[in-house]
Amino acid sequence: MFFYDSTFLCFLLPALILGFIAQAMVKSKFNQYAQVRTMRGLTGAQVARQILDTNGLQDVTVEETQGFLSDHYDPRTRTLRLSPDVARVPSVAAVGVAAHEAGHALQHATGYVPLQLRSTLVPAVQFGSWLGPLIIIGGILLETLLGVTNLGLTLAWFGVALYAVVAFFAIVTLPVELDASARAKKLLYQYNIVDQRELSGVNSVLNAAAWTYVVAALAAILELARWVFILVGMGRRNN
Repeated sequence: MFFYDSTFLCFLLPALILGFIAQAMVKSKFNQYAQVRTMRGLTGAQVARQILDTNGLQDVTVEETQGFLSDHYDPRTRTLRLSPDVARVPSVAAVGVAAHEAGHALQHATGYVPLQLRSTLVPAVQFGSWLGPLIIIGGILLETLLGVTNLGLTLAWFGVALYAVVAFFAIVTLPVELDASARAKKLLYQYNIVDQRELSGVNSVLNAAAWTYVVAALAAILELARWVFILVGMGRRNN
């Protein structure tokens, strides 16, 4: 069956393994540097507030949210949400994550184009991430089980086009996240929030987090490539 054929092992299994490794790296680095207190003793929430205020973003709200590493910036409400382990803790890991999220707020304020593009794609991604694969599978089933060749493949390719938006979104996310981390590292040192030794820890945490986005993009691309490979093969068999 096409759900678990050789293409699953070739295209998806490597991404799953890399994703597991990347997530483990993030948790490991965060937990390691969550134990290292910064010289100034500022919590993640205080650091985020300082960066925002210093850059004229007093209207951006900083609030706490539940979950582990659930930190994010919401451009719709101009709200920066930090998990308890980040908001309340004066650690190297916490200030690094908080500064990264503040970096997204700065991107929003300056009209950073990749962030604007990513925000524009969100509705289409929410639609295509679940509907695309369903349409692809439905088209394949029409072709393989019912023998509705032309309609089945056409429908499946339409599903691929929908899912391609998801892959594009994952690719666009890369420069957004990397730029936010670069801003975070620069501002933390510039504002004397961390020293050179602590900055090395921030680099370790944010670099590990960056790999999760690289792997997510790779996984989306491989998933798209898998469906294309399957549909091209089916088209050849029909000719």
